[in-house]
Amino acid sequence: MRYLVTGGAGFIGSHLAEALLEREDEVVVIDDLSTGSMKNIEHLKGRAGFRYHIDTIFNKPLLAELVDDSDCVIHLAAAVGVKLIVESPVRTIVLNVEGTSLVLDCAVKKRKKVLLASTSEVYGKSERFPFKESGDLVIGPPNKGRWSYACSKALDEFLALAYHKEKGLPVVIARLFNTVGPRQTGQYGMVAPNFVKQALHGQPITVFGSGRQTRCFVHVRDVVKALVGLSREPKAVGRIFNLGSTQEVSILELARLVKRRTGSSSEIRRVPYDEAYEEGFEDMPRRVPDISRARRLVGFRPTMTIRDIIDDVIGHFRTDPA
Repeated sequence: MRYLVTGGAGFIGSHLAEALLEREDEVVVIDDLSTGSMKNIEHLKGRAGFRYHIDTIFNKPLLAELVDDSDCVIHLAAAVGVKLIVESPVRTIVLNVEGTSLVLDCAVKKRKKVLLASTSEVYGKSERFPFKESGDLVIGPPNKGRWSYACSKALDEFLALAYHKEKGLPVVIARLFNTVGPRQTGQYGMVAPNFVKQALHGQPITVFGSGRQTRCFVHVRDVVKALVGLSREPKAVGRIFNLGSTQEVSILELARLVKRRTGSSSEIRRVPYDEAYEEGFEDMPRRVPDISRARRLVGFRPTMTIRDIIDDVIGHFRTDPA
């Protein structure tokens, strides 16, 4: 198959491109390097079936050409990370909504399949655990900037499913939960790589809020395997799938684990949300997925424990500390 991966020089995108090439698929990446990096795909240059374009998906003539030449588009290009979202809400909304609209508009002309990467953030303040794909989305008020990301990605989902219903476009939606692994940076607020870098440099490990909030961390390789499976499964079309781990860990427990596994002497320091992000910042106390739908259809089962994941991230930063 011929795949177009938007945001393919990013953390998840680069792992996805690598996995597709290992299957002997053809892969074209488009990325403007706003959050991705050439370093992530440097090792793929020269591989048979791999091409890349350093450009924006807002270059519609180029995007249309790349979509036409593909069998499937995996749309990963989006604003990422809480820090970036809080600091740049306009960019978040425009990139997510208008970017997705362009991809869908190009794809519908020749009925190209689109797999849209969404996020667990769309569940917002829901307290119905574990989160099911059919559950209600409970979004906070518009004067709280952090909800702009959740709303923009929810609108992406609505738009994709509307294209499917009204225009017959084959779309699949994957809601990703706290994906972690090598090549992920902490630059935009991702907690696991931030903790590991702080611990390795002997800096305070900064836990935002009380630290009692829980998350479910899944390794990028497990997510990529599921994305590939969903992209090739006809029964996935028109449906939404949670992709994540069901092993909950509190952020404070995560900090302690990172400290133990690195052998660091760093102190663990709690930082109020108002200081870390913005006044009145709201966070979710739990975020845990029901993954039974993806398990039944494509056999999705996370294979790595939180300790295994953290050890892999530690190993990456020790060999590549940049």
